[in-house]
Amino acid sequence: MFCLAAIASPTGWLTLELMGASDKNDGEQAGTDLDGHGRAAKEVQERRVLRKNEAAIHRAGRLTASRPERVWYVSYGSNMNASRFGCYLAGGTPEGGSRAYPGCRDPRAAAATRGHSLPGGIYFATESQVWGGGRAFYDPALPGSAPARAYLITSSQFADIVAQEMYREPGDDLDLTMVLATGRTQLGPGRYETLLHTGDLDGHPVLTFTAPWTAADVAPLAPSTAYLARLASGLCDAHGWTLARAADYLAGRPGAQPIWTPHTLLAALQDPPAQ
Repeated sequence: MFCLAAIASPTGWLTLELMGASDKNDGEQAGTDLDGHGRAAKEVQERRVLRKNEAAIHRAGRLTASRPERVWYVSYGSNMNASRFGCYLAGGTPEGGSRAYPGCRDPRAAAATRGHSLPGGIYFATESQVWGGGRAFYDPALPGSAPARAYLITSSQFADIVAQEMYREPGDDLDLTMVLATGRTQLGPGRYETLLHTGDLDGHPVLTFTAPWTAADVAPLAPSTAYLARLASGLCDAHGWTLARAADYLAGRPGAQPIWTPHTLLAALQDPPAQ
């Protein structure tokens, strides 16, 4: 007699087929109780169960690879501001924004957060419906490095964040197999539908998203004060920067120049317009 056993795996419960006690007794007595045909049949059945269990374990491993339990989501834009990012997780309208976010299926806060840097740089382009002015995009081909903020979240939360960035309702998980294997995958033509895997941190993949184009392919557009204020506060919180250092960095990004200078941006951040 064979029985079923359920064990926990990173992707859920895994069902395996096990030999029962009576099978063990039968096996021990095989030399006297089973003839050659009986023993052969029993060995075939045991091999079948072994192959079935190995296939189940292999499928679970593939699911784990395509949808790891946790990932580091790296924001280089307004989600560096923890309060604004909280609206993506739990729902709500960020201060200074004009859009309400539905939130993630799992509204829990990030398990950890830390300052991080991405190889390459950011630039500002295309008009934001939430903040007005240009949005931040990441281009790994730009020189230098981009200070950012990493949040340790679940794969399903990451999928819901990607959906909300494209003004879609959250609810569908993402297959991360391609991006984890190649470092890049394009979910669609949208401005934040190109996923990038930039490495691993503490055993978890580091993921971000950006546009399919490069900084050279699109017209620059200066960001608004309200938008830059979210980026500046996130940089100060995540990296311990002063507001002046954040203003100097942001004013120097493609798209911010020549509308913003470190001096004018610092003044605007110190005296933001009334919301």
